[in-house]
Amino acid sequence: SKSYMWLYATGADSPEGKLTDTDIPHIVLFDYHASRAGQCAVDYLDGYQGYLQVDGYAGYHKTQATLVGCWAHARRKFTDAKTAMGKHKSGKVEWALNHIQKLYRIEIQIKNKTPDERLKIRQEKSLLLLKQFEAWLIKSEQEVLPKTKLGEAIQYCLNQWVKLQRYTLDGHLSIDNNRAERAIKPFVIGRKAWLFSQTANGAHASAVLYSIIETAKANGLTPFVYVMHLLEELSQPEPDIESVLPWNVKLG
Repeated sequence: SKSYMWLYATGADSPEGKLTDTDIPHIVLFDYHASRAGQCAVDYLDGYQGYLQVDGYAGYHKTQATLVGCWAHARRKFTDAKTAMGKHKSGKVEWALNHIQKLYRIEIQIKNKTPDERLKIRQEKSLLLLKQFEAWLIKSEQEVLPKTKLGEAIQYCLNQWVKLQRYTLDGHLSIDNNRAERAIKPFVIGRKAWLFSQTANGAHASAVLYSIIETAKANGLTPFVYVMHLLEELSQPEPDIESVLPWNVKLG
């Protein structure tokens, strides 16, 4: 049967990537469901009204979160269009990809700055590029056949535009959700070798185990050493759960 593993991530990929003036921990949480219905996210987030960075899946609109778009997904649409054209080059595709690259160059420059500094620079530099891109999208929509890969890429960006520019409103936000894309890769690779996840209970167990291991890795911990430490503490009569959360543990 077909089922789904949802993934939620906060913080950064590693302790080194953590901004100094925020206490957002590095967390990777897997949540198994037999469905991809938007209600799964609604139930899990339970009224959460903060930012949620997502792809273009419409189901996320059912949540109460403020949705933020992903420029990696937008860029991939244009990359697919370039591939579909083969040897036939398109100035429009190249322009779009180059313009998106300019947005990413700004992100590289501000990677290690504080959220306030990132916000300021985005407001000064990124917003101008975004306005240029939006004008190009509106113009190109009238010039490109809608059912071509390029037409689909343009329409995707126009449909997602409010969300795609939202990352410029808060310095804590990222330009894309590659954070989650990278976090789920070990799960995607692992499922090819599974012989035991044949039941919903097994899938739920996998979600718990992957959450523990991937969150440990995100916090710079060696998974085996952390799990041994975790089991030792949990075997105590009154274990201190707070102290063994991955972002609170310091292991040599």
